[in-house]
Amino acid sequence: MAINGTPSPWVVEHRDRVGFALQVFPLETREKPGRQLVAAGRLAETLGFDAFFVGDHPAWGLDPWIHLTALATATTRIRLGTNVLGIGYRHPLLTARLAADLDNLSDGRLILGVGCGWDANEYAAFGLPFPPVPERQAALEEALAIIRGAWGDAPFSCCGQHFSVADARISPPPTQRPSPPLLIGGGGERVTLRQVAQYADACSVSSFGLVSGSATADGIKRKLAVLRHHCRERGRDDATILRTHFTGWLLLAEDEARLAAKVARYFPAGIGRRFGGPWSGFALAATPEQAIAHYRALVDAGIQYFIVESLDADDEETMRLLAERVVPHVRR
Repeated sequence: MAINGTPSPWVVEHRDRVGFALQVFPLETREKPGRQLVAAGRLAETLGFDAFFVGDHPAWGLDPWIHLTALATATTRIRLGTNVLGIGYRHPLLTARLAADLDNLSDGRLILGVGCGWDANEYAAFGLPFPPVPERQAALEEALAIIRGAWGDAPFSCCGQHFSVADARISPPPTQRPSPPLLIGGGGERVTLRQVAQYADACSVSSFGLVSGSATADGIKRKLAVLRHHCRERGRDDATILRTHFTGWLLLAEDEARLAAKVARYFPAGIGRRFGGPWSGFALAATPEQAIAHYRALVDAGIQYFIVESLDADDEETMRLLAERVVPHVRR
């Protein structure tokens, strides 16, 4: 959201046109996963996706900044995003620096996605403290203020409980002014969606832990209603926020038989065994027709934009079926 309240051009673009972005997860067993990630990003641009996102798990996954930088020079149109940065892994001033540099290198194509962090094992690998959720959420709030402040026209200082900066100013600033779009990941109704209403250009809710079928759409409707409530309390037009949804892992195949074989290859014990409890709904295995119905229901619930993660950077079938057989019918 611009400082004067004007919505980001990215938000305006998708008010009346459903957007789809791709994210991939290179499997560690693959040879040269970094090259696969870049190749998938180039394919995403060729297939017409709006953006290509990379996750942030530096203890065990590929670094988003290095690979998005490679894609900034290997692509010309597709937006490049993080979904989402764990705010505890880097000082927010460093994040502001890296984001500005990538936005400039890509001629203004960055979408900066951030979150308060969730993987305790990853924090432990870095020897970082893993405080309770309220403290991590408070750290995220301080980080957002620092990132936006450091992109401003004047030196910015902040002395918080978690982060501090003195006379910070990123130069050159990002190409997108006053800032690249900011996305906050998570659907927490009391704090996270309030932070979206206060600081962000986009939410990123998901169906994790929600019951499958119509109840999933009902759960998403509830979260979007809560977001509208937070916006009203702050005098913000909720139409200035892009309502995005994240599909954790997507597997697509032409028909039921091929889909069953694909699921068995990736999840020998079954998806339900791999993703149960709070992770139920994280993965979606579907034919194109089933995926169309799934995403149409979420559009009807109020979602405007989808970030869809392919399980395997080498799974070109899923990427092509999504782009060619699903997206056109969801956009209608």
